[in-house]
Amino acid sequence: MIRTAIVEDDRVCQKQLSSYIRKYGEETGEKFDISLFADGYEIVEHYSGNYDIIFLDIQMEHMDGMEAARKIRRLDENVILIFITNMAQYAIQGYEVNALDYVLKPVSAFAFSQELDKAVRKLKAGNELYLTVSQERGIVRLNLSQISYLESQGHQIIVHTDKGDYTFRGTMKQMEERLSGRSFVRCNSGYLVHLRYVEEVDGNTVKVAGEQLQISRPRRKAFMEALTDYLGGK
Repeated sequence: MIRTAIVEDDRVCQKQLSSYIRKYGEETGEKFDISLFADGYEIVEHYSGNYDIIFLDIQMEHMDGMEAARKIRRLDENVILIFITNMAQYAIQGYEVNALDYVLKPVSAFAFSQELDKAVRKLKAGNELYLTVSQERGIVRLNLSQISYLESQGHQIIVHTDKGDYTFRGTMKQMEERLSGRSFVRCNSGYLVHLRYVEEVDGNTVKVAGEQLQISRPRRKAFMEALTDYLGGK
């Protein structure tokens, strides 16, 4: 799921851009979650790294897109920013907030889909090796190679890394989906293990980065097969 925000004070333009995103999703098979904001202040007020791509109108009444982008960038260095404007000279300022690009109004479906496609490709390339998690003071981008395992406690996920632990709200199912194909496998309902950190398996326990974790009976076969594949046994 690609989390997308549209910050635009023109309701007609909001609906138009939303329809372009949905159409792109239908044509490519990508799934989008779209949030709408009528002003820069609305998205900045409670920003917690919720988005992958943000489309920002530059000219808005209370907080313009450029000021909103500066505030967002101080909290989130990874989110992809794309400006929507009717004056190209304003968009040049986008370099100072590392914006991906800009789209000129009136926005055509073709021009928008081109920029969205560029953003999606950049997002996928950047997400291949990192996990971005929300923290109280902003967000943290964790290199997957540093993560030994993830632990579920209630509605919290604890990411164990060689630099320390990071806790945020989430579910193990969400983490399993986000890390699919990256050598992370469940050994039981509460742990998602990075196979590169497995040191040994002894009966129904697996040693991961020095920690002994339980392997549940229902997951043992799939876990051992994944570990064998990872180690080159097949």
